[in-house]
Amino acid sequence: MVYKDYYKILDLETSRVSIEEIKTAYRAAAKKYHPDVNVGNNLAEEKIKDINEAYRILSIPASKRKYDRKWNAHYASTHQKNLRNKESIFEMFLGNIENDATTKKGQNPICGEDIETEIQVPIEEAYFGIEKKISLKTVEGKNKTFSITIPKGIQNGARIRLIGQGKQGKNGGKNGNLYIKIQIQDNKKFKLNGSDLYTNLLLTPWEASLGTRVTIPTIEEETKIYIPQGIQSGEKIRIPNKGYYKEKGEKGDLIAEIKIVVPREITEAEKAIYEQLKEVSKFNPRENIEKNA
Repeated sequence: MVYKDYYKILDLETSRVSIEEIKTAYRAAAKKYHPDVNVGNNLAEEKIKDINEAYRILSIPASKRKYDRKWNAHYASTHQKNLRNKESIFEMFLGNIENDATTKKGQNPICGEDIETEIQVPIEEAYFGIEKKISLKTVEGKNKTFSITIPKGIQNGARIRLIGQGKQGKNGGKNGNLYIKIQIQDNKKFKLNGSDLYTNLLLTPWEASLGTRVTIPTIEEETKIYIPQGIQSGEKIRIPNKGYYKEKGEKGDLIAEIKIVVPREITEAEKAIYEQLKEVSKFNPRENIEKNA
């Protein structure tokens, strides 16, 4: 099987890149090798096929992770094979060296094991992206500080890979990788459910009864929404495209749950108005319950 280095095809020096960086690299490579710019160039035509194939695999987090695992396994296997080939060349010209520990003891390079941990990231940091330092315990029990890039709109449960930061390899083998699983942490304003954000919208009894327009905070800014007359506690208003990022860059919705709040203390003037409302209003929320009692 032929293994293609998709990162090299997109002129990326490392696999530690965000989806946005992959998209930027793809656009640059596609522009460079576009058929309209390279008319009659067969090599450019083949190159653009590889570029499209690389982007198709790397632009989706799940397929990117699968490719990275296969590539690491292939790289490790190739590395071991190259070492064995070099040993054969030495033996061909120098003979079988008696003190060669690798040949005599059969100590082939062994790659270190991968390590996985998880961290909680506040929802704003996950939404906007951030460079941050985290402190984790190593396998020896010591604290070690890592610098990581949390890309904008990272998905809940996604993993960030730190190459070579896992368990140490043996006999010259590569170190394993460290995978950091991201758990997005809700705050007092917003709760994440899939790609939708949930928030509470507090209304006064008169706002709910009469209907109104209110300003509601979203994760990026504020927006105004219309509250229909007679809305009830527990009802939900959906504001499109004001939620969290989906995998393909689109956004979910912001869902505001209505909570009608009654004042704990009222003035004499307010009390008089409530007393008057009590006299003129025919509304009885317990009417059905009392009929069935």
